[in-house]
Amino acid sequence: MREVARHIFLHALAQATVDNAFQLHVSCDRGVLRICEDLYDLHSYARVFVVSIGKAAHSMAQALEAQAGSSLEGIVASSSEPGPQIRGLRYFRGGHPAPNAESVRAAEAILKSLMSQNASSLVIFLLSGGGSSMVEKTIDGEISLEDVIVTYRALVHSGAPIVEINAIRKHLSAVKGGRLAQAAYPAQQVSLLVSDVPDSQLDALASGPTMPDSTTVEDCYAIAAKYALLEQLPGPVGELFRRHALEETPKSDDPAFYRSRWWPILSNKTAAEEAGVMAAKLGFGVEMDNSCDDWDYEPAAEYLLGRIHQLRQEVSRVCLISGGEVTVKVTNGGVGGRNQQFALACAKKIRGENITVLSAGTDGIDGNSPAAGALVDGTTMERARARGLDAAGALARFDAYPFFEALGDTVVTGATGNNLRDLRILLAY
Repeated sequence: MREVARHIFLHALAQATVDNAFQLHVSCDRGVLRICEDLYDLHSYARVFVVSIGKAAHSMAQALEAQAGSSLEGIVASSSEPGPQIRGLRYFRGGHPAPNAESVRAAEAILKSLMSQNASSLVIFLLSGGGSSMVEKTIDGEISLEDVIVTYRALVHSGAPIVEINAIRKHLSAVKGGRLAQAAYPAQQVSLLVSDVPDSQLDALASGPTMPDSTTVEDCYAIAAKYALLEQLPGPVGELFRRHALEETPKSDDPAFYRSRWWPILSNKTAAEEAGVMAAKLGFGVEMDNSCDDWDYEPAAEYLLGRIHQLRQEVSRVCLISGGEVTVKVTNGGVGGRNQQFALACAKKIRGENITVLSAGTDGIDGNSPAAGALVDGTTMERARARGLDAAGALARFDAYPFFEALGDTVVTGATGNNLRDLRILLAY
């Protein structure tokens, strides 16, 4: 049944692709570009400029070229090597999960290019998850790259959900929270979104560089207090919080957004639905439950296992699919990620039961490990004991990857060129 769960997950990855999304939502005929419900006559613009940012940056740029032709001009910033490069595009390899010097160079190049646009230009933004760290420039010149890296690390390890993490990132950055839109003004702008954030909070995607920001400086101060971040932030950043001196981001009434459109073309919902289609084909009764999105991994495990126990009372073969992300407050530096931590928490709760749990990231990356996630079932704890593996210790050390690697129960896909949050697939039979 572990292989069945793996098959369901890989099917979802294969179907919920950037290429499929572009084929559905983007086309170009005789120089008229269709993006969802909008039409853009490319011949009517003096210049068309493309900015592609995030883990799916290369996939999105290639998909746009496939639909719109090879006369693109612009910048691509991702954390992976691009493979074949598209003529007319400049490439930057930014950092992830923390920015690097190339992230700063990418931000400076993007800002310079956008500021040269005018009202007769069309700027096409291609945005996907992970973009926050791949393009970065601080709004305060006294904050160094090392300060930003320390800040990112504190945020990622705090246990805060991505929306709260990115609220703070937005207010420290010259490129986030709508500031790329401001730089491109007065150009016509359209953003295509491959989303790794909740559907109701799309301005958190890549820290919302082209969208009005729904968060405020007051939110940032409250988040810092909620997660006791102040003492973990480096000097110049902490000082901005102590003095309440953060700069507010542009809101919906800013002129930068008057000629802007935003289209989500692919999200976690698509991946979850595709997983459900395959599970149904395999004879499972399928239930979707995203209630524990952004919960801490331990209560999320308790909740979903409780749900699968309930569902098994009604259906003999049941598949429970849960999309979104769980959070982990990291206090030790092991090798793993939130998906493997969640799976390991489940393993001790289902010992001896006919339940299988898979948890993995659609980007192919889970934390600081080479795996996308992991699988557990009712035999996991017994197999671990036979090999002398310490499940409780691995959980406490946030060191789940070596545990699952030793059992052969990691889910390894490599970087997928996509990023649609995580999937948790629970099977009971």
